[in-house]
Amino acid sequence: MKTVALVAPAGPVAPERLERALSVLGSWGLRVRNLVKPGSRHASYLADTDAARAELFTEAWLDPEVDAVLAARGGYGTQRMLDLLDWPALRGAGAKVFAGSSDVTALHAAIHQHLGLPTLFSPMPAGDYWDDAGGAGLRRALFEPGPVTLPGTEALVAGAARGRLTGGNLSLLASSVGTPEQGGARDAIVVLEDVTEPVYRLDRMLTQLLRSGWFAGVAGIVLGTWTQCGGPGQVRALMLDRLAPLGVPVLAGVPFGHVEGSLTVPLGVEAVLETEALRVVTGAA
Repeated sequence: MKTVALVAPAGPVAPERLERALSVLGSWGLRVRNLVKPGSRHASYLADTDAARAELFTEAWLDPEVDAVLAARGGYGTQRMLDLLDWPALRGAGAKVFAGSSDVTALHAAIHQHLGLPTLFSPMPAGDYWDDAGGAGLRRALFEPGPVTLPGTEALVAGAARGRLTGGNLSLLASSVGTPEQGGARDAIVVLEDVTEPVYRLDRMLTQLLRSGWFAGVAGIVLGTWTQCGGPGQVRALMLDRLAPLGVPVLAGVPFGHVEGSLTVPLGVEAVLETEALRVVTGAA
């Protein structure tokens, strides 16, 4: 891992946050190609126009010197640019690493669908919840890729499962139902997290995914953090109510999502979920 490109596929990046991101990545010994315009915004909540964000993402991906493309932060807007990307051209650039989370969930799904590449659901260096611990996990994933163990705290539904890891931010998954990239969770282990969503809205999103058939054939479910989403007991009761009837293992309390010290979760890779051991292990044969 030598060169990374920093992009803003969603919300605007404050100059001081961009400075922090560039400083951190540089301290890791990386060459950073910055494709984020500090302070730039469009319609108050986008980093730039859809066309400009798509163009800069494409520029980053097609650069032969770039090994990985990192989202600076989330926010909103990633979905708006997906139809402007030239997926055959991106495919021709070969394999790259992509990392980010939150609103960027939409881009993870698109990369899996159109390019067939694994990605990293990770903390973002200009994001609200970035800290040294979360950054260390992303750094390891970039410099020392390999099997990882994701620990949980509670088995809501006991059992074991095997499948590729998919999912991400619940809000984005629900709002992407019916789009070209949003297939389904058949034979997959789904990871879910969210932030600042009241329990009734989490209920609505899960119900949307259930009624649309997105969960059909799912192998297992891994629940991350639900920061500012209501009382833990309420969230737990909701997950049991909506997900336990699927009859698959459900592991809760894995520390990834909108939280300091978030784990970096590889998506699109094979994994084993073992609720007895309270863990998910990737790279299992």
